[in-house]
Amino acid sequence: MTTPDLPATLLADLQDVQPPLIAALLIGGCLAKLSRVLRSGTLDAGLGPTQLFPLRLRRPLAMIMCAFEMCLGLALLVTVLPVGTRGGTALFAPRAATGARITAAAFFLVAAAALVEVRGRRPDLGCGCFGDLSSQPAGRRSLARALLLTGAALISVEAPALYLPPRGHGALLFLGVICAELALIAALSPEVGEALVRLGYTDPCELRQLPADRTLAALRRSRQWRKHAQAITTEMPADMWRELCWRYVVFPCRQDGGNAEVVFAVQLKRRRPAVQAAVLPVAPGGPAGPAASTVSAQDWGRHGAMQLSMRV
Repeated sequence: MTTPDLPATLLADLQDVQPPLIAALLIGGCLAKLSRVLRSGTLDAGLGPTQLFPLRLRRPLAMIMCAFEMCLGLALLVTVLPVGTRGGTALFAPRAATGARITAAAFFLVAAAALVEVRGRRPDLGCGCFGDLSSQPAGRRSLARALLLTGAALISVEAPALYLPPRGHGALLFLGVICAELALIAALSPEVGEALVRLGYTDPCELRQLPADRTLAALRRSRQWRKHAQAITTEMPADMWRELCWRYVVFPCRQDGGNAEVVFAVQLKRRRPAVQAAVLPVAPGGPAGPAASTVSAQDWGRHGAMQLSMRV
């Protein structure tokens, strides 16, 4: 920071800021994935390159990737802490810091290769870097961001410990370097536009697009599901359909020794949807199972949806 040569000073500032910045991105990506899991209740979808693997491997790979991002981000932060120094020249553990930064570079390089593979085999998939915000197909910007972070991790190998920049022009230059890099990363991140859209716009519930697996996950966390779970006789629903702001899910069940259907109405809402339920007896002698559920439950849904919705 004290070098009079401006290019050398800019390079030093650029090196110094990389470890905490990369750590923040890694931890933020992990927290975004965890947020998606908490909302949907599943790790099976929406995590980009994991969709290229067989179904049985997707869940453990997603868990390993998320845990690795968190651990690597924490390692970058811990190893950049100064110990016994005021000038920021010593690291907490120089070898550990170097290892963490090289590992980060290798991680982003592998991520770039995975994005190339995703674009070639499944161009409809997002990168999954930041959970639901990374729903757009992986494009050149996501690939360029991964390569940029690879280079950022490599140039940070010799960076010193964290320190406060000097007052005056040195602090302004350091702050300018941080802002410039954040602006470049934002320009290469499709997630920024998606986040701004979500902050400024709420789509009407009649037009809201929510996947069926999220509806089922919200249903199985609800009080109504716990109330009727003992009577339900199948793992998968017999039928499911949507009407305006509600999605209806039908399960065969047993009631008083006879066949019946329990119809759940799940509000199409991203967070804490309302869930209502009604049990419909199947006529004696009528067919049991999915065929019967499809006819009677849908008939009830079309004529009784308004009554059930009014109970919310």
